[in-house]
Amino acid sequence: MNNLIIIAHPDKQSFCHNGIFKTIHNTLIANKENVDVIDLYEEKFNVFGDEEKTNLYKELITKSNRIYIISPVWWFRCTPLLESFFDQVLSPGFAYKFIPVTKSLGIPKPFLKDKKVRTYLTHGAPALPVLTLYVNSVKLRLVMGVYSFVFGWFRTKTRQFWSVPFVSEDRRKSYLQKVVKDVESDIRRAR
Repeated sequence: MNNLIIIAHPDKQSFCHNGIFKTIHNTLIANKENVDVIDLYEEKFNVFGDEEKTNLYKELITKSNRIYIISPVWWFRCTPLLESFFDQVLSPGFAYKFIPVTKSLGIPKPFLKDKKVRTYLTHGAPALPVLTLYVNSVKLRLVMGVYSFVFGWFRTKTRQFWSVPFVSEDRRKSYLQKVVKDVESDIRRAR
């Protein structure tokens, strides 16, 4: 199977890079899976109009069976380069198109429904206020406002890790055990 990991954190020492990314990558390699990586900050993907990079990323998405997306949450959104990636790469015509329903209403038809997508979001905040006071707006926007358009409804999985800068090393290890179980489950389902 072809796997694509998209990492969207500028700090190589972060839990996103050093923990989640390495865990996904190592688990896939240990299971003899094909892996491509897009490191949005290392590749400095932030300039609109870089058609060469945009086309390369579209090719990687097209050939992938599974996509793993990793991002911290900043100001109740994914990182700026991941948001830019969504804008530029998951574009109309490539990732979806609108089907007219009435003169002024259309619904998105996803073109990437065959992809299995897992997203890992890290929060500095605890779960309670984000899930209640802010009605989990980060995940809601991501799943309903991006993924439903390009991958279809209920076709993606998103896992959130809470209070990452403040939790114990044991808690971080338990987070990574969940990541390993997710990836191994994906591999088993495909075989």
